[in-house]
This record gives sequence, structure tokens and C-alpha cells, in this order.
Amino acid sequence: MSDFVLPQASLFLGIIPALILLYISLKGYEGYYKDKNVFLTFVVGIIAGFASVLFETFTIGIGILFIILFPVIEQLFKTIILNISRLHEKRETTVYGLSLGLGFGSIFTPFSMITSNIQTGEPYLLLLVILGSVGIILLHGTTGVCIGYGIYIGKLSKYFIFAIILHVPVTGVIFLTTYYKVEYLQIGLIIYGLIIYWYVTKKIMPRILPQNQRKKRSKKEVEIKNSG
Repeated sequence: MSDFVLPQASLFLGIIPALILLYISLKGYEGYYKDKNVFLTFVVGIIAGFASVLFETFTIGIGILFIILFPVIEQLFKTIILNISRLHEKRETTVYGLSLGLGFGSIFTPFSMITSNIQTGEPYLLLLVILGSVGIILLHGTTGVCIGYGIYIGKLSKYFIFAIILHVPVTGVIFLTTYYKVEYLQIGLIIYGLIIYWYVTKKIMPRILPQNQRKKRSKKEVEIKNSG
């Protein structure tokens, strides 16, 4: 009989990709954040994600309302944590939004595996859930950046709504896979996650840099593409 995937192993399958994404995404932003605050917000994100998962576990039976309700609740968790007075109008809040969001998203990998009762003898289903979970990590990193940036520029309401809108397609896919067992749609989660994550890390996060550094960053990226 096939063994179930251990919760400890599935936890690392969430945290490790999130940390890798964080390490890669922070390149070029050295000096615009404190390492201890990045670590702290990542850990707080994991705790907040766990609290969100517990809430969702007890309310998963609400049906189609799930698609709208959960994006609002999950983005509220991030907003409450980031929207403290000492982070208002601070450019590093955008970076801390990223680390908070990635930590928040990392908890959804073990949650997805446990609720799906995935076994080690089901590699196809295991792969689909892992891909979908990485897509969710990318989503929460994306929305964390949006909320952090909104707090930085004093337009939280606008970017909070933007984060919810970005989140709704993901809960729509989760609704379909949960209620109608259309597992292959999990592939769409990672594709969508990659697109929106690329957008915020290339188009929104660089806005916290001075104009001359933005130009250097863009020039460096062009040089890397040309050399490739």
C-alpha cells in the first residue's frame, strides 16, 4: 500500500521554493531592506498563512462564495500586518510585502497535500499539486508586493483591490479542482502565477529604486538577454 506524503516533507516543499524565489527576487535591492525584517516578515507570513488555512478549513463548504470571500480575507491578513505606522510611506515596505507574501503562500503546499490525501504512489497527482502550490506561492508573493507598494505610495485601497482581483482567478481554479475534481487545471495556476509574479517584480518593485538605478537594472537585464 502506498505511503502518504509526510506533512514535514510537504512543509519543506513549500518553504524551499518560497525562499529560493525570495533570494532571486531581492537581487539588486541590497541596501533597501534589513535582513532581519525580511526574515521576520517571512516567518510572520508562514504563521498568518497557517491561520488563514485554519479559517478556510472550517469554511470550505460555503460553495461558490469561496471564490470572492477568501481573496478578501487573505489579502486582509497581509494588509493588517504590513499597514503599521512605521512602515507607512517607506519604500522597503514593498520588499517586506514580498517576503510576507512568499512566507504566507508557502504554507499552502502542505495544506494542499494533506487535504488531497496524496500518496507517494500517485506521482502524477503529486506533481500537479506541487505545481499548483508553487503557483499559489507566486500569487501571494505578487499580492504582498502590491499591498506593500500601496502602503509605500499612500494608495493602499487601490492596490488592495488590485491584489484581490489578481487572487480571484486562483480561487476560481481551486473551486473547480475541489468540487469538480478537474486536477489538470493546477497547471494553469503556475502559468498564471509566473505571469503576475514577473509583472510585479519587473514593473512594480523597481519603482522603489532611484531613477539611475532603474536604468542600470534595465540595462543589465538587456545585456544578460543579449549574451544568452
